[in-house]
Amino acid sequence: MASAFYEAGKLRQVANTLLLGWGYNFYRHENQLRADDQLVCAKAAWLLGQAAAGVQAAEAEHRRLAIPAPTRAQPFPDPAALAAAQSLERLAKDILALEGRLHALPAPEQDLMSLRYRQEGATLERLIAADEQLVGQAELLRETLAGRDAAAILTLEREAREGLTALAATLTAREGLLLGRGG
Repeated sequence: MASAFYEAGKLRQVANTLLLGWGYNFYRHENQLRADDQLVCAKAAWLLGQAAAGVQAAEAEHRRLAIPAPTRAQPFPDPAALAAAQSLERLAKDILALEGRLHALPAPEQDLMSLRYRQEGATLERLIAADEQLVGQAELLRETLAGRDAAAILTLEREAREGLTALAATLTAREGLLLGRGG
């Protein structure tokens, strides 16, 4: 006798019951766009997390190699090495702050009031376009910083900060789409 775990008809019935009970109607295009939007935002945040992890690893290695334990002869670290470590630390914090903003991004709610005042599907399509830009920017930032040591990251810091500025501008524009300020 075959197990119910292999009966396609039974499994489809159970899945449909659960999905509809959870409020998910996968036959509506807007629901697919909403899910895609949330997935894309999560992936962009993951990429920023990877970039921040690379900077943090480079900072830790730099501190380990360039800032020795204090001795009686030299109780204070080299100011240049300390400044470089602090610069790397600030860069990682700024990347993580953008990652946090990405995790907190709202998706448009599925409510009747918002449907009256704007086209939900069209808004979601514009959000996906903004999120594609976010993912591209996040990946470029990750690629810029990936696998580099502290000296290389410090050399590329200006470029990385330009990437962070572009990401922040895209996030602000995306937030404007949800508030009806974007086109």
